Amino acid sequence: MTDTASQHTAPLYPVTPGDFTTAEFGVTPSQTVGPYWHIGLPWEDGPDAAPVDAPGRITLRISVIDGNRVPVADAMVETWQADAAGRFTHTDDPRGVLEPVPAGFRGFGRAGADETGTAVIHTVKPGPLPAENDTVEAPHVNVGIFARGMLERLYTRLYFPEDTAAHAADPVLASLPESQRPKLIAHKTDDGYRLTVYVQDSDPEGVETPFFEL
Repeated sequence: MTDTASQHTAPLYPVTPGDFTTAEFGVTPSQTVGPYWHIGLPWEDGPDAAPVDAPGRITLRISVIDGNRVPVADAMVETWQADAAGRFTHTDDPRGVLEPVPAGFRGFGRAGADETGTAVIHTVKPGPLPAENDTVEAPHVNVGIFARGMLERLYTRLYFPEDTAAHAADPVLASLPESQRPKLIAHKTDDGYRLTVYVQDSDPEGVETPFFEL
């Protein structure tokens, strides 16, 4: 039985004879990821969504800034995306499962931020994606932000600055107010692209990055 007496902010569970197979448990609250994600979530080639020798390999630098304009040095960033042909090597892709383009492309990257709040992912630029109602999503990378103090990850997108015509037809960008769309457009660099993600701003017209529910 769960004790939810008003003096407590979380349910209490009585000591139950037996072991974990006989004890009854309720839903536990969400936990912030940081700073403990360093224990088990990163792996050696986590930032390499594309192999070192993959044709068209680019580098994405994603910087995470908090509400006080301070870099989140302990953030973790995940990216996932279609391959260079705009496909997912997965059975859920209604077009069928094909070998990724380029070979060895994984589609998923994970990296920790450095002292400047910047995480580095090596990948390829994705192709455009067919979407509902015969629309086409512009090439983009899905971005997940984890950080201490956040119970749920934040989801946003990175678009590429040269695809202005595709941006105009993208249904997700079109769902945002026009003033918010540039916040998802990365800046070109010598070896790839850079995007700054602002996780908070008290001003609704400020710099906070648009986030999405999945």
